[in-house]
Amino acid sequence: MSKKLSLLALGVAAAVAVVVAGTTGSARSATASVTPLPSSSCGPIVYKGSGSPDFIVASDLPLQGAVRHQTVQVSRAEIWALANAGWKAGSYKIGYQSCDDSTAQTGGWDTAKCATNAHLFANNRSVIAVLGTFNSGCAKIEVPIGNRASLLWVSPANTNPGLTKKWDVGEPQKYYPTGVRNFARVVATDDIQGPADAMWSKALGFKKVYVLNDKQTYGFGVATTYRAAATKLGIKVAGFEGWDAKASSYEALATRIKASGAQAVFLGGIICNNGAKLMQDIKSVDPKIQLQMPDGFSDPNSNGTVGNGAYISVAGEPPKALTGVGATFIKSFGKQIGTTPNPYSAYGAQAMDVALEAIVKGGGQRAAVTKSVFGLTVTNGILGTFTINASGDTSLTPITIYKQAGKNLNPVKTLVPAASLIGG
Repeated sequence: MSKKLSLLALGVAAAVAVVVAGTTGSARSATASVTPLPSSSCGPIVYKGSGSPDFIVASDLPLQGAVRHQTVQVSRAEIWALANAGWKAGSYKIGYQSCDDSTAQTGGWDTAKCATNAHLFANNRSVIAVLGTFNSGCAKIEVPIGNRASLLWVSPANTNPGLTKKWDVGEPQKYYPTGVRNFARVVATDDIQGPADAMWSKALGFKKVYVLNDKQTYGFGVATTYRAAATKLGIKVAGFEGWDAKASSYEALATRIKASGAQAVFLGGIICNNGAKLMQDIKSVDPKIQLQMPDGFSDPNSNGTVGNGAYISVAGEPPKALTGVGATFIKSFGKQIGTTPNPYSAYGAQAMDVALEAIVKGGGQRAAVTKSVFGLTVTNGILGTFTINASGDTSLTPITIYKQAGKNLNPVKTLVPAASLIGG
């Protein structure tokens, strides 16, 4: 192995090791009855039940780059849920492996890495379900690969509508080559999130906005739905364009935004795509402009101080509004990590619970497990009571607007867009 590859492998190992180290106690050696996924992509099996696991639930998240702090927390929340279930799905004993779909070079999810991981999951019969992905573009690579192996994906964070609904050309059918779906999610889609952000722009009294996107699947999608809803609400969209994630400066773009007279700018995309620099340059040119972002900017640690005062949307109710099991999760997991959990942590834990229930209903058989998730009703779950419909979407559609203050996201308003605003 070359020195460059050796260093990369060490970087991946370090990323997934953080997740394992974050659990209480030490991981049991648990490979007697299952085949572990390789250390080039994944951490060791985490299992603290009796004997050895019957199956592996793998997590697929970008564990390097700007979003790392947030995704490590999501992974730890998934482990919390598995531990809370006694490391079992019914009579089946379940181990967990945290896998990384990012690279040090990209600083975020990587197309080749996503494809590699998907093949690893599909070809390893010990893997009964995958919790992922975090980025919709990665899901569009992984899901079709898993589809041919009848392997279930349950995402805590993919919000692009095209994964489950008619959206762009060929969607969603092209992600399911067998004609049978294998992807579900516990998070509302961007055709709901974008309009909620536009509703908030309207509530703030903005007459003119500028809309940016990072030219990726998720970012372009949520920016498009925001633009459509803003127009319906009578807000003038002064500009709509993509930003170059590799640019060294956005001053020219910021100058165009200021010259347009926009009172706010909506950044459709993810923080990993040079989002902090983009925010800095926009605010440097026009300190008074209001920043609005979707959940791709939902980690204040990654946003930095320039994100202070920005409004950021995340699907679902705020963590402190969760009740029952949800409230128990926030208290217990919050104590474990020493802070109020990021909103997406609850989604990670809920994704695990959904996968475990599907495993029970499917009798530990891949195809049956996958089939059983559609139409599944979760009663009094971490996120509340909801149903996964035949397309794989959740019935929960609230979107909460947060305001960043230092390292905290403070909930401001929870919105449910009218049907007339949904659809892009």
